[in-house]
Amino acid sequence: MSKCEHCIVREFSSLKALNKEDLLKIANCKTSYTIKKGEPIFEEGETINGVYCIKDGYCKLSKLSTNGKDQIVKLVKAGELLGQRSMVSDEPANLTAIAVEDMEVCFIPKSEILGFFNNNNQFSLSLMKSVCGDLKDSDMHVVSMAQKTVKNRLAETLLYLKENFGTNADNTLKIQLSREELAGMIGTATESCIRILSEFNKNGTIELIGKKIAVKDTNKLKKIAE
Repeated sequence: MSKCEHCIVREFSSLKALNKEDLLKIANCKTSYTIKKGEPIFEEGETINGVYCIKDGYCKLSKLSTNGKDQIVKLVKAGELLGQRSMVSDEPANLTAIAVEDMEVCFIPKSEILGFFNNNNQFSLSLMKSVCGDLKDSDMHVVSMAQKTVKNRLAETLLYLKENFGTNADNTLKIQLSREELAGMIGTATESCIRILSEFNKNGTIELIGKKIAVKDTNKLKKIAE
């Protein structure tokens, strides 16, 4: 794993507010892990005594519904932090984090992170903004689920995956989700998700290449998402 002062997580997260001395403290107390695809980083109800920094890979944050299905709340990529809400609120995790692909993560103990709160106001403010941003995303997700149709939500999700995670050389979405995972993101049955994907494929909005999805007409997808 790279040194904390050169790590991608520092560039895009609240850690950018820390100075070199603080980063050296983190480097001396952090624990690095490789999380295999499908493995949990932490689970709902678990006490998280620190923060996870994602150096490489993606994970999904999901909540188990009453019918036993996973509702995917958010996808998290390299450069982001996990567990800050639970750490600040001093509550168990309310979501489960599962690796969507092989990941490299570092764990920083809670005692070290909280120590920066007293000595670095910029870090404290940055972390609070991050938590508030998560709450805003959650509010928008609730509104989308309540006011938009399944077709709207699927189009919106495909655009989100393209804009936030990018595409491969063949124009397919870089982050590969199963049909079941896509259905979990938009809150519908897997069969409904497959049917609408097929409809988008027939009208030229997307192209299905095996299990991969390529966005062919972004403007049309945006109109459907509205």
